[in-house]
Amino acid sequence: MAVLVPVVVMFGLGLWGLDRGGMWRDEAVTFQVALRSTPQIWHLLHSVDAVHGLYYLLMHVVLAVHPGEVLLRLPSVCGAAATAGLVAALGARLRRPRVGLWAGLLYAVTPMVGHYAQEGRSYAMVSAGVAGATLLLVRAVRGATWWPYGVVVAVTCVLHEFAVLVLPAHACTLALARMPWRTWRGWLCAAGATVVVLLPLVLVSRGQAEQVAWLTAPDGRSVERLVREFFGPSRAVLGPYLVLAGLAVWMPWPKRGVSLAGVALPLALVPPTVLMGVSQVTPLYDDRYVLYSLAGAPLLAAAGAERVAGAAGRLRADGRLPRAPYRGGVALLGLLAVCGVLIVQFPLLRADRNAANRPDDLAAVAAAVAREVRPGDPVLFLPSQERRSVLTYPAGFRGIRDVALDVPAAADGTLYGREAGPGELRRRLGGLTYVWVVGRRFALKPSWTPWNPTERAKLAVVNEEFITRKEYVRPGLTLRLYVRREEHGAAS
Repeated sequence: MAVLVPVVVMFGLGLWGLDRGGMWRDEAVTFQVALRSTPQIWHLLHSVDAVHGLYYLLMHVVLAVHPGEVLLRLPSVCGAAATAGLVAALGARLRRPRVGLWAGLLYAVTPMVGHYAQEGRSYAMVSAGVAGATLLLVRAVRGATWWPYGVVVAVTCVLHEFAVLVLPAHACTLALARMPWRTWRGWLCAAGATVVVLLPLVLVSRGQAEQVAWLTAPDGRSVERLVREFFGPSRAVLGPYLVLAGLAVWMPWPKRGVSLAGVALPLALVPPTVLMGVSQVTPLYDDRYVLYSLAGAPLLAAAGAERVAGAAGRLRADGRLPRAPYRGGVALLGLLAVCGVLIVQFPLLRADRNAANRPDDLAAVAAAVAREVRPGDPVLFLPSQERRSVLTYPAGFRGIRDVALDVPAAADGTLYGREAGPGELRRRLGGLTYVWVVGRRFALKPSWTPWNPTERAKLAVVNEEFITRKEYVRPGLTLRLYVRREEHGAAS
């Protein structure tokens, strides 16, 4: 019961609003890559997105059933539900069932969890893998075989290579538990095998590091944001949450053996701290890359609540507090507290079900194009990454003429296709009296200076030879009609 209830609650919250509508750009990448053939996906991974290769192959199988937005996000819902159950199982195994129940439910109602439970990316599934590996670590320490732990950790790290940071977290757990050499030897074999399996992926992905060139070094605001995402964005939740977590950390620790705090504290702290530290030299940090660490926060809070309940029980036994009217009253109070957390954070969960709250909405862009652009009209994507809207919602772009495209994305083994060179692009644009531009807002500003010569040619031609006639703004993107200057003058 302690495990099943969090699973059901998380699954219900994940399904709520899952059909919110348009995909945003990261989901669109998953969608359009997963719809390619297996050889085409393999071709792509040699040049870009190797870190997501296993996930794309899994989603290729899923979307073969029915390519759509709901099925795209459903594996993430299942991953989040599994994680909630695994968090509950950890709490129940390391303390008692009610602690597991509280921890699993707290995990399920956390807005950050709800956000990634409804996103067609790998992060919720990675969280399930890490939580499962942590539970298997506890079992192995208590006498079970190590190979299931090694397999789950290795597969999870291949699903996303930054999951490897759970290994130092687990090492800290073993150190805090003062494990004997025999236990360390089993863990080192499993960890070493994981590193060997992961090494080829690391070598390939290092050559694709330009994909994360947009990341910056984290600072104090990054730490504050992560604390709020892990422990509650609302002050009404954050304060009590941190107090309970602090009580769990300061409670007496066993002289030997794995404890709940000894598992949860390294899980919550070590991966974000290591990634933030590395990112001071080479920026690699983003909060979603350490989503799996969030599982440690509700475990700490639930352990702290159990300490409060234990203190209250001793006071009742001493006669200083009235006895509870029925057994299970403490568990019920904990459930009521979780309901209070859900009520406070419910507006955030509800707002997240609106597609407008994602960075962009490619379905809205496609709808605007379908409404305004006629078949045969020339279209320019600026930058070329905005071609993802036509790759995701091709019906809205049916019949348009992609001026810059030379080789389609799937055939080229890239995400967005190969474009013509600057000279050829100028020649193509030179014969046009008008052109539609689908572009990001930053790309349409005069201050933007792209590094790619083709992108620079696009900007130079539309700014020098064309003038804006119409504009339709959508979240994150703009659809703009440019007409040639002499044509505009003649029309005037």
